[in-house]
Amino acid sequence: MSDPARDGAWLAGLGRRLARAGFLVAGGFAPEPDDNVPALPDGAPAAAVLVVGSLSNTVLPILKERPEWRDGASDPLDRYTRAALTAVAEDEQLGVVFPFDGPPWHPFQRWALRTGGFSRSPLGVLADELHGPWLGLRAALLSREALPATGRSGDGPCPTCSNPPCISACPAGALDSTGYDVPRCLAWLSANPSADCHRGCLARRACPFGRAHAQGPEEAGFHMRSFLSAAF
Repeated sequence: MSDPARDGAWLAGLGRRLARAGFLVAGGFAPEPDDNVPALPDGAPAAAVLVVGSLSNTVLPILKERPEWRDGASDPLDRYTRAALTAVAEDEQLGVVFPFDGPPWHPFQRWALRTGGFSRSPLGVLADELHGPWLGLRAALLSREALPATGRSGDGPCPTCSNPPCISACPAGALDSTGYDVPRCLAWLSANPSADCHRGCLARRACPFGRAHAQGPEEAGFHMRSFLSAAF
């Protein structure tokens, strides 16, 4: 079977299929050797990478209708992501890799930065102007053929943010201009089990960008429980 034409119509169709599954194309780039993009399953080099993300308020309602949510096993979102995006990759004759596969771990933040429009936030996650810090990086689709340009210009919103509200909103004092102190955050959460942070990160909620995509209480609680379960 020959590869499908990788034109704008194909890319738009891929975007629609991803949206039905709760995902979106965060951006794309043509990899260079130091990007450490793996080869496709047949050993061919990737000529293009599409970074795929999800918004909790979009993907979790779909996940809740899936067996991964109801079977009681761990990591339902990761397992759903693998099942859904592996099926997309196989149908579209693409390679696929995931940030939760490893070690070795793929440099997903570096890949997302290569697409343009993202910046590193003090929270340790990437942010862009449209989604703020709410877009999770879920997979990368690898094409043996070049793709239409999908990258964005600019360096993301964080460098323009003076007196970042995420830093002052953290009750644990786990954020400063140098980044996120995870042990301090975890220690504070452990010592304050009734704190509002257990229902979602207050620092992330304070970000002025992407407020329309902020997690609702149920989604925020799900991610906080997943974070604490992985840490303890």
